[in-house]
Amino acid sequence: MSLKLLFLGSPGVGKGTYAQVLTEVLSIPQISTGDLLREEAKKDSDLGRQISDIMKRGDLVSDDIMISLIKERIKADDCENGFILDGFPRTIPQAEALQEIIPIDHVFNFKANDEVIIERLSGRITCKQCGTIFHKSGNPPKEDGICDKCGGELYQRADDTPEAVQNRLVVYQEKTAPLIDFYKNKELLVEIIINKPISEIKDNVISKVQNFLSGKISFIGEIL
Repeated sequence: MSLKLLFLGSPGVGKGTYAQVLTEVLSIPQISTGDLLREEAKKDSDLGRQISDIMKRGDLVSDDIMISLIKERIKADDCENGFILDGFPRTIPQAEALQEIIPIDHVFNFKANDEVIIERLSGRITCKQCGTIFHKSGNPPKEDGICDKCGGELYQRADDTPEAVQNRLVVYQEKTAPLIDFYKNKELLVEIIINKPISEIKDNVISKVQNFLSGKISFIGEIL
C-alpha cells in the first residue's frame, strides 16, 4: 500500500526526528525541502546557482521553485510506495499546488507548548554531514559531538537560540499555521500533542502512528 504522508509542526516540535524514525518503520523516504534545496544549490546549473544566491541572502525560495523540486523528487523510484513530506508545503498556494500534483493520504500535525519548543531547540544539535538531529538531554548521541549514524560532527544552529526560536514561532503562526485549517477542512488532519521529551515518548508516538495507519485507532491526540 502506498502511503503519502505530510508532517506539519512548528520549529522544534520534533517532526523531523519522527520522520527519520518512521521512514525506517514504514520503508518510505523522508523528503526534506531543506535537503532538496541544499543538494540543488551544490549543482553547477542555472537553478542551482539561483537557489544558492537566494539562500545566501537569507530569502525564501519561490513557490514555483519549491513545487518544481518536489514534483521531480516524488518521481524517484524510492517513492513508489509513498513518502513523508517534511517542510513542504509551507503556504496555502504550495498546498493547493501539491493537491494538483498528487493526493496526500494523511497530514500529521505535531504540536507542543511554546515553552517546551524553546527548551527543545536550545538543546538541539545537528549532524553537519547527514542532518540527523539529536538533543543534548532528550536524545543525546552515544559519543559527545559525534553523529551515531554517520560519524559526522554535531553542531548547534545559530537560529536555535531562545530569541531566534521565539521569532521563528511568530513567523510560523503567521505563515504556516493556516495550513492546519486547510487540511482540517479536507478531513486529512491528524493531531499529535507531544509535550514530553522525545526520548520518553518516541516509541509511543511510533506505535500510535502505526495503529492509526492500520485503522486500529481513529485519532491520536495527546501522547501521554
